[in-house]
Amino acid sequence: MGVANKMMNLIAQDDPKSPVSEAFRTIRTNIQFAGAGTSIKKIVFTSTTPDEGKSTVVANLGIVMAQAGNKVIILDCDFRNPTQHRIFELENKGLSNCIATGKNVRDILQKSGTEGLDILTSGPVAPSPSEILASERMKEVLAELAEHYDYILIDCPPILPVTDAAIMGAVADGVILLTAWNQTAPQMAKEAKTRLEQAGNKIIGVVLNKVEVATSGYGYGYGYYYNYGHE
Repeated sequence: MGVANKMMNLIAQDDPKSPVSEAFRTIRTNIQFAGAGTSIKKIVFTSTTPDEGKSTVVANLGIVMAQAGNKVIILDCDFRNPTQHRIFELENKGLSNCIATGKNVRDILQKSGTEGLDILTSGPVAPSPSEILASERMKEVLAELAEHYDYILIDCPPILPVTDAAIMGAVADGVILLTAWNQTAPQMAKEAKTRLEQAGNKIIGVVLNKVEVATSGYGYGYGYYYNYGHE
């Protein structure tokens, strides 16, 4: 799924009545149920391998959460392949600038175009992403944002090639693993789950992406949410 066509990527904004947009609202509802009785605010999104549509799912989920009246921020923590600035057509000044220079995070937030949804892009590609994500400054940024937002959606790299998502999962309230229909091999998904759990991450569900919906008119993946406890 490419990022050149903004309309295709932000279907929850441009076609809110489509079946795909409804699927994102279903994911939103299930996240709310998953947090019943507990606080699930900081959520890491990762995939097994690249090109499974993770960043597009995060962007659309952020939109439907904001449309429901929540105050939401998307953090692009995929320093290896940053995407959110392209999806939302923003300048890529962001997280790495904040970590490296100590700049106030509130000064580099950008508006998404959807009321209630802000974006903190990755900033310039960092030479040592894992060190940045594990830094005390990163924890401070998350703590500050948690005071101002209902949900912090953290877009991280795939878990199998690198450990970045596991690092962020350790300081988040939960992790959602994204897989792609007819693309993600079952053994790869199991290995991704194992790596997250070995790092002490709390997996709150799985999104299955890229299931074709003939009526959508977009050729876009249809997402489904599964809670591990109910599979």
